[in-house]
Amino acid sequence: MTVPPEATPVRIGIVTVSDRAAAGTYDDLSGAEIRACLSRWIASPWEETYRCIPDDRPLVEATLLELADWHECRLIVTTGGTGPALRDVTPEATEAVCDRLLPGFGEAMRAESLRTVPTAILSRQLAGTRGSTLIVNLPGKPRSIAVCLAAVWPGIAPCLRLLGGETFTNSAAAPVDGRLPPSPD
Repeated sequence: MTVPPEATPVRIGIVTVSDRAAAGTYDDLSGAEIRACLSRWIASPWEETYRCIPDDRPLVEATLLELADWHECRLIVTTGGTGPALRDVTPEATEAVCDRLLPGFGEAMRAESLRTVPTAILSRQLAGTRGSTLIVNLPGKPRSIAVCLAAVWPGIAPCLRLLGGETFTNSAAAPVDGRLPPSPD
C-alpha cells in the first residue's frame, strides 16, 4: 500500500522499565526489539519517543502521562516490570493512568506465551486507554516481545481508530492473525 508523502507520522512511545537498563548495567534489548517489530510491521510514517527508566511507580506513571498528554503519543508500548517481583510495578502504574482497561490484550498475550513458556502464567501485562492513547504492557524478556506484540497486533490499529485521530497502516510483514509470520529462512 502506498502512503501519501503528506501523511502525518503517528507518534509512538517506547518505554523500557528496568532498574539495570536504566543504570546502564546492560543494553536495552527489549526496547530495541519493540522498535524492530514496529519498523517491520508499520508501513506508514511513525515517530518514536523513547524512555528507559527504573522500576519506580511514580516515575512510570509520570512517564506514561508525559508521553500520552504532552507528546500526544497514540500508542505507548512498555516492556518490563510485569512479573511478580516486588519492584515490578508497570501494571499498577498503567492502571493508575488509564481511563479504561482492555483485559483481552493481557489475556491474549498470556495465552500465546503459554504455548512455549510455562512461566508466562506469572506475567501481569495489561493494556488500557488514556484519552486517545492506547498503552500496552509487554514482558521484559526480549524474545517475548515479538510473540506478545503479535498476539495483540490485530487489535491495535482498530483500537486507535475507535479512540479517534491518527493510526498507522500495516506492512505486508505485520501479523494479521495474532501470530508471528513465518520466518523467511
